[in-house]
Amino acid sequence: MTEGKATWRFPRAFWTGNAAELFERAAYYGTFIALRTYLIRVVGLDDVQAGVVAGLFGALIYLYPFFTGAAADRMGFRNGLMVAFGLLTVGYGTLGVFHTLPPVLLGLFLIVEGGAFVKPIITGTVSKTSDSTNRARAFSIFYMVVNIGAFTGKSVVAPMRIQMGVDTVPFFSSGAALVALVLVFFVFRPPEDHEAQPKTVRETLQGMWLAMSNLRFLALILITAGFWAIQGQLYAAMPDYVLRMAGETYKPEWYANINPLVVVLCVVAVTQLVRDWKPQHSMLIAMALIPLSSLAMASSAAFHGNIEILGLSVHPITAMMVVGIAIQGFAECFLSPKYLEFASKQAPPGKEGVFLGFAHMNTFFAWLFGFILSGFLLAKYCPEPTTLPPVIQEQHALALAGQAPMPEVYAHAHYLWYAYSVVGLTSLAALLVYVWITGRIDARRQETANDG
Repeated sequence: MTEGKATWRFPRAFWTGNAAELFERAAYYGTFIALRTYLIRVVGLDDVQAGVVAGLFGALIYLYPFFTGAAADRMGFRNGLMVAFGLLTVGYGTLGVFHTLPPVLLGLFLIVEGGAFVKPIITGTVSKTSDSTNRARAFSIFYMVVNIGAFTGKSVVAPMRIQMGVDTVPFFSSGAALVALVLVFFVFRPPEDHEAQPKTVRETLQGMWLAMSNLRFLALILITAGFWAIQGQLYAAMPDYVLRMAGETYKPEWYANINPLVVVLCVVAVTQLVRDWKPQHSMLIAMALIPLSSLAMASSAAFHGNIEILGLSVHPITAMMVVGIAIQGFAECFLSPKYLEFASKQAPPGKEGVFLGFAHMNTFFAWLFGFILSGFLLAKYCPEPTTLPPVIQEQHALALAGQAPMPEVYAHAHYLWYAYSVVGLTSLAALLVYVWITGRIDARRQETANDG
């Protein structure tokens, strides 16, 4: 793109690429927030099995894009997106049509494969259809589109799940992916850059080994994974917890939208606030806030009956979920602007770019750990009602209708949020130790350099 005066005008490829991204995000988040519930109620897995499958799926979504850049470049952006959305359409459709484990696993694999192509191609398109004068504007639009897509997908699937069943949710995602495929086929004409030299799989593995074998960098990734493991409960424990403790008509999908809403409303102000802070100080604030979010969610058990808020009668789980999720979004505003800055400082001189490329591996570990842990915690403290004896199932149904006390098996359901508070407090303590140790090492190195 030709350099010139900064503008908000971009070529057609930019807007069609972003439109395709919007549909892809709507498809992904629409199914992802309902995935555990779908695996349990439709496929027949138990809580632990569903946690393992959903955790692997979510983790691989973050891992695979590292290896698809070279393939996307060889295929061309348009062909790559057609393959991606074709795989996504079939993958989500498979979940809708087939309800036994083997085809469901195949469908999830196709979604991982398709999704892995989308992000590098769309971000590459955004980069190539902008220049140094408006690239920041281009990516701000892109991230806005991502959030709009995620918000839309979660908003749409809530009434679908309630009125037609969770087994229909993948059809929405398949339809959204199909719309994106049609859009790409008929409209998308991206600029191709044949001079680009994306990393090969071998180069990617070498870079990953270099980054992950650096104990200082790996420790930071694992520590911050604790933060994202709690955030990940918006898609892991929270949906099933709400449905089991409040009822089928409640909308955990909508509760999850509180997070991006708070981020959009607060991130500019918080970024301005921490502009001159040391990155570790901003990260410590985030780590201190994140266990409070879990404690807020757990506190719903302290209320007996609905809460009156501005004249409205609100279920305590609804109220405290909204509070906890809002705290998570606010905490994210302190972590996200400074994490990459701090991560780059952990890299050896000259290796900052390589290390930053793998800085988001914390989400890979967070999803894997967080979803698997949620499966065990839900099984122990808040089990799926259909797995319980009929007499307890009946009492549970009456309790949700307000006609009986909740069965004793659910008396400590809120304990799972205490467990995640412990995860958050452990991550906070680990980050404090990490900052202290690395600070002493850096100070010692500086003294040595000054002496030299």
